Amino acid sequence: MQASQDTKPRWERRKDARPQELLAAALEQFVERGYAATRLEDVAKRAGVSKGTLYLYFTNKEELFKAVVRENIVQAIGEAEQDAAVFEGHSGELLRTILMAWWDQICTTHLAGITKLMLSEGHNFPELAKFYNEEVVKRGSGLINSVLVRGITRGEFRPVDPAVMTPVLIAPVMMLMMWTNSFMPACEMPAIDPHAFMDTFIATTLGGLEAVAL
Repeated sequence: MQASQDTKPRWERRKDARPQELLAAALEQFVERGYAATRLEDVAKRAGVSKGTLYLYFTNKEELFKAVVRENIVQAIGEAEQDAAVFEGHSGELLRTILMAWWDQICTTHLAGITKLMLSEGHNFPELAKFYNEEVVKRGSGLINSVLVRGITRGEFRPVDPAVMTPVLIAPVMMLMMWTNSFMPACEMPAIDPHAFMDTFIATTLGGLEAVAL
């Protein structure tokens, strides 16, 4: 007797799974298991397809990981770059918008797990670390740097060194991400309101960056 649609294995019912579904399954696996422990067959099973179907789109685990990063994090950076390019308001408001979008779109989602994965496993996979540094770290830092330069050029920010100020802005957000996603449950750290933290951090930063009127 032929198996019904409901009793067929998931991969038989989902041979037409789109690449986006595979990327979503891969993101979940990478975040839950880490890069080294993630297996392509587990990603395929989670997406409801055969391993062979996965290979139609991605040749190996490294290419799959890069696709996950590009589809999510790199895409978000690209959208922020486009928004910044046409923004006409005060540079302080632009900086606030970018930092809050970074927090809401990356740090509070599954994508935060990719950042933690790179911090913990990047040294074991130098080619992957190089890719992440080039397409995420440098590009994201470059966006923040460009906003600082914009503000200084327009006389909205005092003349700080953008190369020094950029990591000063990034580090507290990274720490907050680790605090809320890692440290607090494991170490019984005190609870913190992330949005209150971000509001206070950004307001304090903008107060320090504000150009002094002559």
